[in-house]
Amino acid sequence: MKKNILTLLSVAALAAVMTSCNNSTPQMDEPSASSDGQAGGMRIAYIEIDSLTAQYEFAKETSLELEKKGTNARNTIQTKSQQLERNVANFQQKLQNNGFTSREQAESAQAALQREQNNLVALQQRLETELANEQAKFLQAFQDSLDHFLADYNADKKYDLIVNKAAILLADKKYDITEEVINGMNRRYKKDAAPADTTKTK
Repeated sequence: MKKNILTLLSVAALAAVMTSCNNSTPQMDEPSASSDGQAGGMRIAYIEIDSLTAQYEFAKETSLELEKKGTNARNTIQTKSQQLERNVANFQQKLQNNGFTSREQAESAQAALQREQNNLVALQQRLETELANEQAKFLQAFQDSLDHFLADYNADKKYDLIVNKAAILLADKKYDITEEVINGMNRRYKKDAAPADTTKTK
């Protein structure tokens, strides 16, 4: 599941980091490129989203939480499925051995099994929907966090274009700002997650 989440993050975060300038594509191989991220008069940089999602504390913590919830959901469905299978086997055995006193009793037991199966299907759909909603909220929160950080970060850096490295074929390492973004977002996350200081000034 973690791999799937990271893949989703890469797709979702692509839209967040693509800040185009008149929809033009940076020419990474222009000879005029300089060490400060300038190419043809355009300041550019890239982020490795896989590295960001793997090292950003918020993404790491939330991915683990979602993975645990997914595991718990699968275990719950598996346990109830196994119980249903046992109940069906017991019903069939009782039916073959004439264990029901009447046809009505057998039909009532069969109806109970059908309700149990329907409840299991409904539970599985509900758990899948809940997990999908939490994943969507996580992706949105990740994208919002990245958007807000890059807006503040770029207020000083003044890049014309910040892209996801996965969206380009070749880029010089000098354009890489991934580590800066990871460190900056982790500092902001730790600061936001720190408990408020309730000490009153006397």
